[in-house]
Amino acid sequence: MMMPSSYSPLLVVCSFLVAILASYTALEMAGRITAAQPSVAKAWLLGGACAMGVGIWSMHFVGMLAFRLPVPIGYDLTITLLSLGIAIASSAFALWLVCQEELPLRRVVGGALLMGPGIAGMHYTGMAAMRMTPGIKYDPLLFSLSIVIAVVASGAALWIAFQLRQHGTRVRARRAGAAVVMGVAIVGMHYTGMAAARFPMGSSCAAMHSGASSNWMAMVIVIATLAVLAIALIISVLDLRLELRTAALSSSLAEANQELTYLALHDSLTKLPNRLLLEDRLHQSILGAGRGASRIAVMFLDLDGFKGVNDAFGHHVGDNLLVEIAVRIKACVRSEDTVARIGGDEFVLVANISEPTGAAALADKLLRVIREPVESDGHELQVSASIGIAMYPGDGETQHDVLTNADAAMYHAKAQGRDVYCFFENSMNVNAHDQLQLLQDLRHALAQGELVLHYQPKFQAPAGPVLGAEALLRWNHPTRGLISPDRFIPLAEKTGLIIPIGEWVLDEACRQMREWVDAGHDEWTIAVNLSPLQFSHDRLVRMVTETLLRHGLEPHYLTLEITESTAMRDVESSLAILSELHAMGVRISIDDFGTGYSSLLYLKRLPATELKIDRGFIRDLTHDTEDAAIVSAIVALGRSLKLGIVAEGVETSEQQEFLTKLGCDSLQGYLLGRPVPAEKFVEADKLLSRP
Repeated sequence: MMMPSSYSPLLVVCSFLVAILASYTALEMAGRITAAQPSVAKAWLLGGACAMGVGIWSMHFVGMLAFRLPVPIGYDLTITLLSLGIAIASSAFALWLVCQEELPLRRVVGGALLMGPGIAGMHYTGMAAMRMTPGIKYDPLLFSLSIVIAVVASGAALWIAFQLRQHGTRVRARRAGAAVVMGVAIVGMHYTGMAAARFPMGSSCAAMHSGASSNWMAMVIVIATLAVLAIALIISVLDLRLELRTAALSSSLAEANQELTYLALHDSLTKLPNRLLLEDRLHQSILGAGRGASRIAVMFLDLDGFKGVNDAFGHHVGDNLLVEIAVRIKACVRSEDTVARIGGDEFVLVANISEPTGAAALADKLLRVIREPVESDGHELQVSASIGIAMYPGDGETQHDVLTNADAAMYHAKAQGRDVYCFFENSMNVNAHDQLQLLQDLRHALAQGELVLHYQPKFQAPAGPVLGAEALLRWNHPTRGLISPDRFIPLAEKTGLIIPIGEWVLDEACRQMREWVDAGHDEWTIAVNLSPLQFSHDRLVRMVTETLLRHGLEPHYLTLEITESTAMRDVESSLAILSELHAMGVRISIDDFGTGYSSLLYLKRLPATELKIDRGFIRDLTHDTEDAAIVSAIVALGRSLKLGIVAEGVETSEQQEFLTKLGCDSLQGYLLGRPVPAEKFVEADKLLSRP
């Protein structure tokens, strides 16, 4: 006859919840071990085995504590701890197994056959901790069924844990569902084993007096287990978040490094390779050509007329034009060829070409597509290109030589009239080296006092008196003699040397004007030209102010000349700068008027003092009725805007008479006076002033 038994419903429910939580912890630990670095994975395996083992064991023990007999029940601590050790060992084996790279079916079956008896061993060892006298008898069928359930549950748990070990979208929800299934299986095994137990009537618990009482163990075990599992889960979640954040940061850093590398090797406007990447690819192409029989064509392209587009329509339109030209060039070449933008409107093409005739055909194609009109912001733009071609091998031994020679050939193409291509010849190096030497000399010209100013008189129409002078820069080279600005000003603009040179010109002109005023010529003014780079410089207004103060010169003695295209490049910015200068009392002259694309709406807002008619309209004035009409219109426009009209380039008496009749206020030109040094200017004025 067997003793009757019962269960505490609350503890049964508690054991089920612990089983689910333990299962979820096991799945979470499997994910953490898989994702961890090898050096950290062992620690996660040990911690995970302890947490998972304590959870499974706790479920088992809470289930036993829910069991009620008519006699008092206790548990032997040694045997109880042994059952805990079996649970941790089984958990460690399960976690190790599911964290392998592969888990074939045979390994799942083998693991289940080892783990299932281990879990069953934990259960029945825990039952033995009661030390019942006489001993517990087990129903063979239910006993066998509990072991089968343990084996099947272990196999299912191994397979589920392996499938859900990777972190991904919705994986936590799937783990929660799987934990419920695994919890049911574990609880089913436990209570099947408990149902197999038979307690003979008159049995007593020997562990009741020497072991631990179930009254306090239930509370301690539940609290301790929940704490262990909660800590394990919290650590796992925090570590996962840290890992995800680290991964996100690493990904962001990788993307940033990739973007920085791209920006360092590509032009930001056209997205073409820049000079740095070009040199590397050219080096690789030269190495490849050296190993085989192929040849390389290096083409240096410079756009003709691009500066005019920039000056007339602004940088935005110019940038759009460059982007379109880059697209057209790329469309003409193969994917293995390199097209680079190395600055401004300069492009370089590196192509594998078997014969020079192939390079010529490609250059012809490039010239044709570049000269086609481009639509940008409602403007139809048209530019051409000058192309220099150097071949390797043949036109240089190194990449630097080949690029330099292609550049020299490009300058030769420009000299031939532009919109053409030229192959490099050795004689071209002479001009290229001459330009380079000129640039080197120009860098030292200012410090060595080689720059001088000549002054061209400005006359009241028709023939005087002298109203003032325009300061014109000359370079007195120690070996080349007097160099005209046409040769060195473009170099100064291109390299930025025009900024310090321009400051010197303004300073020297104001110093000279101070001398003339002190000598009694207080009716004169001095005109100084501003380059586009100077005009856009952020120190312009301050520099003008400081120069006038330094020489004690009243602002109305100074006239600053800017070209029409420079003033119209960025109208709002030009208005702001010119308004500041005008407010100081400085006179403003719009130079080369008629050559740009001024809007009358903006022109009337410019605080200008005078308009200066470009010499191009003056040259054929008496023979070209179209030029005469344009000059007449400019004079009429100036009159309506209450501006003074200056005509430059007057070289014949016919031009002098015609311009005077039209109403020009003042004249400049070789007919009336050539540019001369300051010491000769006053002498010339005295001669002109004689009756």
